[in-house]
Amino acid sequence: MTRRKAILATLAVCGAAVATRHAARAASRAGRAACACTTAPRAAGSAARTAGTRRARSPAAARGSRRAANSRSSSASGGSTAPYNEGPVWDVTLVRTRAGMTDDYLKNLAGAYKTTSEEAKKQGIIMDYKILMGDASNKDDFDLMLMVQYKNMAALDGLRDKTDPIARKLIGSEDVMRQAAVKRGETRDILGTKTLREVTLK
Repeated sequence: MTRRKAILATLAVCGAAVATRHAARAASRAGRAACACTTAPRAAGSAARTAGTRRARSPAAARGSRRAANSRSSSASGGSTAPYNEGPVWDVTLVRTRAGMTDDYLKNLAGAYKTTSEEAKKQGIIMDYKILMGDASNKDDFDLMLMVQYKNMAALDGLRDKTDPIARKLIGSEDVMRQAAVKRGETRDILGTKTLREVTLK
């Protein structure tokens, strides 16, 4: 009996050990499964963030592609990107007449200035001419603006070669023109000149 009890006790101990090993293995498998379940959402979340980043970058990349395409299109067409079309050129003289001398100066213009401008217009040297008059805003401001219109900038090249013969014909010699210039200087001051291009918006 004693020997039999010892054998049964040994078998019981071995069975318990085996059961313990099986339980440990089951726990290990359960732990790996739990770890896999935890890792899967992390991987999915990382993939989602990566995809979201790519989607977020996509509109900017698309806009950049469109800008590059537009730039290539403009370069290929060779056209101007300016928002206006170039027109005639105006030569502008800003004049301040001296106190009480405005009419005297205008009478002087009605002679030499008008006759030479009309002849230049007739010959196609200039397109038109105008005189604008207004009140000066202060003692240093202009009150008259003399404007001469030319077809383009190229029309200004060699201009004196075209206009000097007109002046000699209608006004007289250089001495006569010099005396007329001195007389005009007694009635006005030239504040400045500008060459401006007329533009029309597209």
